[in-house]
Amino acid sequence: MDPYLLIITILSIVLVIVGVSVFKWHAFISLTVASLFLAIFAKMDFTQIVKSFETGVGGQLGHLIGILALGTMLGKLLAESGAGLKIANFFIKVFGEKKLPWAMFASGFIVGIPVFFEVGILILLPLIISIQQSTKKNILVIGLPAIAGLSIVHGLVPPHPGAVAAIGIYGADIGTVLLYSLIIAIPAGILGGPIFAKLITKVVKPKGEPDLLKAKSTLDDGITAPSTFTSFFIILLPVILMVIGTLKTQITSNETVQHILQFIGEPLIALLVAVFAATYLLGYMRGRDRKTVKLFLEDCLMPIGSIALIIGAGSGYKQILIDSGVGTMIGNMAQDMSLSPLILAFLIAGLIRVATGSATVALTTAAGIIAPIVATMPDVNLALLVIVTGAGSLMLSHVNDAGFWMVKEYLGLTLNETFKTWTLLETILSFTAFGMAMFLNSIL
Repeated sequence: MDPYLLIITILSIVLVIVGVSVFKWHAFISLTVASLFLAIFAKMDFTQIVKSFETGVGGQLGHLIGILALGTMLGKLLAESGAGLKIANFFIKVFGEKKLPWAMFASGFIVGIPVFFEVGILILLPLIISIQQSTKKNILVIGLPAIAGLSIVHGLVPPHPGAVAAIGIYGADIGTVLLYSLIIAIPAGILGGPIFAKLITKVVKPKGEPDLLKAKSTLDDGITAPSTFTSFFIILLPVILMVIGTLKTQITSNETVQHILQFIGEPLIALLVAVFAATYLLGYMRGRDRKTVKLFLEDCLMPIGSIALIIGAGSGYKQILIDSGVGTMIGNMAQDMSLSPLILAFLIAGLIRVATGSATVALTTAAGIIAPIVATMPDVNLALLVIVTGAGSLMLSHVNDAGFWMVKEYLGLTLNETFKTWTLLETILSFTAFGMAMFLNSIL
């Protein structure tokens, strides 16, 4: 049964690619058809197929749809007010055009520490587009380093949920994991970010351009652009609130206050507060009337429908992969190999990532499989074990990963361009982090 499941999984992935690129189906249709194909041929109970798909869609969009909407609103206000261009011009002036990829990597890395990958993209996207419009550079030179910074932090560095879960499962020390993960994540991110972006842009020149949040760069007569300080304050406000929520126990010992700080640090609430602040500081304070601001916010939500459908269908596909037993099957196959626990954890996480499309699912599932194996092996470095598991969970992002579609749609890439850039970037991050972890393991 295992080879059969593997074959139909591969065929379902091919079906997604062929549907989008050859038949020109919308990605939502391709992913839905591939999900049904996999479920039927995996012999799932017919009464469970639709329920499983809907569970996947609802689970992801239930968490993400509000964040997508608010993040898009915030980005639109940053773009239309000229705040995005203010920040772009600041970076161009301070770093110069040649060092912009490094500045964007640092921005992605710092912003990514307290926020989820999807939230980080929405926070940084207006900045990426504004800088691209100011410099007219290939958007990949600016966008890929920022995305690399977000992704490597998401995969390796606590307090992200996957890393925290693996720390708990393995019984590792969070402080040691944090130290090692930063030592490994920075050089891995540099290789997968600024360096890779410089090389890949010689080969890939996107045919399209991002439609979402595009700034018109046309301020009406009498409309003044915000100050640089105000522009930075708005884009960093949700990050600041999320950091406060993360550090609640360090800020106060009062449980009631901790609960309040945790509440305002939730991505949905932090972005809602930021949208209200942007509406006032970038809208009304700049001379925009309520009707104009409302039109901005309504206009920017229209493109959300397509990407929400794609992300939802990708998550439905992921749930079918899980419920059909594909993830378990791949984990069992890898567990049968006689390898070092660190190598085994990396491989299992990577295979589950490829099968399910979720870095968090891959990390936590692989940790659950490996934990009993290392329980009787006292010489295993548990902190590095967490990191190699996280590294494995990043590799080979493809059509069953919501991040794949977010990058494709938000950067205006074709399917082929997304494979050549995002998929390769994720794989570089994965194997570089794994190699560095194995090196540290050999000298510690």
